[in-house]
Formats: sequence, C-alpha cells, structure tokens
Amino acid sequence: MSVFRIKKQFRKRWRRWKRAIWSFTLFLIIGGLAWAGQTLPEQTEKLLTQTLDSPIALEALHYLYQGSDETSDDQRVFMQQLNEVQGKMKVYLRTTFVCGVEEQDIGTMNAESIYTLLNNNPSWKGKMGQDGEVWLERNVTDDLSPTCKEQAYMSVDANGNLTLFEGPPQEERVIRTFFQLDIKSIESSLPKDVLKQLQNGIRIQDIDEYNSVLSTFSDYARDIAENVMKAH
Repeated sequence: MSVFRIKKQFRKRWRRWKRAIWSFTLFLIIGGLAWAGQTLPEQTEKLLTQTLDSPIALEALHYLYQGSDETSDDQRVFMQQLNEVQGKMKVYLRTTFVCGVEEQDIGTMNAESIYTLLNNNPSWKGKMGQDGEVWLERNVTDDLSPTCKEQAYMSVDANGNLTLFEGPPQEERVIRTFFQLDIKSIESSLPKDVLKQLQNGIRIQDIDEYNSVLSTFSDYARDIAENVMKAH
C-alpha cells in the first residue's frame, strides 16, 4: 500500500473522529445549559429568601449591587456603613424630577432588603443619614414632580432670565434659572401677547409643556441672539 493511500485513509478516519468529538462536545454544552437553566432560578430564589443569619446571602447581594455599574467612592462608603448596621433601619426614597423633588417614607428594612431593592433598581443610589436612616435617591429625567405639575410657572425674572417658579412669578419662589432672554428679539419676532403671557407667567402642568416653552424661548437666549447678529 502506497504512502499516499495510507494518508488518505487516515484523513477520512480523522474527519469521522472530529465529527464524533464535536457532536459529543455539543451534547455536553446543551446538557449543561439545560441544567443551568433549571438550577439557577432555584439558587437565586434561595439566595434572596435567606435571612441575615447567613452572612453569605448578604455578601452576595452586596457583590451584585457593587457589580451593577461603576460604583463610586460614595457608594462604597455607603455599602460599608450598611454592612455594619444590625437590625432594621428607616428607609426613605428621594426622587429628583426635571422640576421638583419628592421624598417618600418606604418603611423599615434590614440590609439584605435594601440591597435587594438596589439591585432591582440599578440606577438608584444610597447614603446614610445623620440619624442612622437610609436615603435612597433616584433621578427621573422625563417627568415633573406632582408639586410642580400643580404649581410651576415659566416666566422672566427682574434680570431678564427665563426662570421656573414655584407658584406665580410675583411670589419670586425660584426653582431654576435657565438663560437670559433677548427681550427686543422676542418683541420683534413674536406676537405681543406672547411676551405679555410670559411676563405674567406661563402655567406648566406636564413635561410636554415644560419642553415646549423651553424650546420656544431658547431661540431667544441672549448669547445665541448676539452670535446671530455678529454673523450678519
């Protein structure tokens, strides 16, 4: 038998062996994934239902929260303080909206429950209060607070700045100042009643009205108007 014929037969056998090895490996992978799919939910449920009597459960929840995103130094300090507390703590939620802030008492919780809550809401942050209470903080970037929806006005202050007020502008309870307006450009470009309405205060009841008023008058921000005049 020639050397070439021997090599040819060897290559055929090797291809059959490779197919067999690959099929067996694929079978093991599928079997492993199926097993993991059945056991992981059970393991997760056991982890979340364990009490603080098991330090492993708390450490695992700590790890999940720490690994949820790029943890800041403040959050590391918070986690260290949280782990040192025994028993339950008063927990408050502070929500910062586009306009306004709302604070809510959400009850008493132990460290494990707080970690579970934070892991379910990865964007939330936590900090310890002066009296040992826990403050959880979240930012809502697409809505106004209930108080703002009831009381907010957009107007112009004494210095010509577009300003968000809590209540009528005459009460001068400023929530936020945006930019200085070019009043002359507004007078020459928009109907007179628009400027008068702005001076009296435009009622803001939802995020759409907020964005609409802000967008309308942003075209008349003083720095933008000055740049346009220079260009001509």
